[in-house]
Amino acid sequence: MNQTLTAELLSVALEAADRAGTLLKEGRPADLGVAATKTSSIDVVTEMDIAAEKLITGFLAERRPHDGLLGEEGASSEGSSGVRWVIDPIDGTVNYLYGLPSWAVSIAAELDGEAVVGVVAAPMRGETYRAVRGEGAYEGERRLRCSPAPAFEQALLGTGFGYLTARRAAQAEVLRTLLPEVRDIRRGGSAAIDLCDVACGRLNGYYERGLNPWDYAAGALIAREAGALTGGRPGAAASGELTVAAAPGFFEPLQARLEELGAWHD
Repeated sequence: MNQTLTAELLSVALEAADRAGTLLKEGRPADLGVAATKTSSIDVVTEMDIAAEKLITGFLAERRPHDGLLGEEGASSEGSSGVRWVIDPIDGTVNYLYGLPSWAVSIAAELDGEAVVGVVAAPMRGETYRAVRGEGAYEGERRLRCSPAPAFEQALLGTGFGYLTARRAAQAEVLRTLLPEVRDIRRGGSAAIDLCDVACGRLNGYYERGLNPWDYAAGALIAREAGALTGGRPGAAASGELTVAAAPGFFEPLQARLEELGAWHD
């Protein structure tokens, strides 16, 4: 892999995430409201999602004009360089809307379809997580390591829920069965942060159905570079069907249990 290229991509991603994070933290209006909805009336977009994506895509177009783009709020272009940016301007929009601190800017760079750089900036935590494929994961100067595999009943898991009624009902059934089998389950509201919490050892594992590439592209790379395994159903990569992340030795039984519980379908 071209280290000069990945170093440049990392630098660009860090600056774009920092600029967007500053805009979102300092520019949030007191009367912030919903600008649009997506899959349902509770799946919201705010004016700040749109403003942050515009800032990021404008910066990337200036610095890397031949790259492709895939953004949650509609940015999409093919590019000609082999690099594609996968952008979530606010992962955790509902948290941001309500003034809760668990939201992040997520930016990944893919080279020939594979994530090689990931940055997740969580301004309200004062933390920015980053990874380059093959070079480890970091928060500031601290190298990130996922936690050792726990006994199943001692695991702290993270998860999230979709916005469609039928999907929520199915997810609630999985949760109802799984919750008595583990130490506890958290629902933070940002997939990118949950994946970084696996990387930091703050969660033993994470699973969710219904994610989009911009939700997990950066966070999954950060988790892997911190030593975690990521995937979907057994033998499959992470996808909208199911995304799972956990330390080796715990990933396998967690993935198998989620398969038994049908966590991959509504």
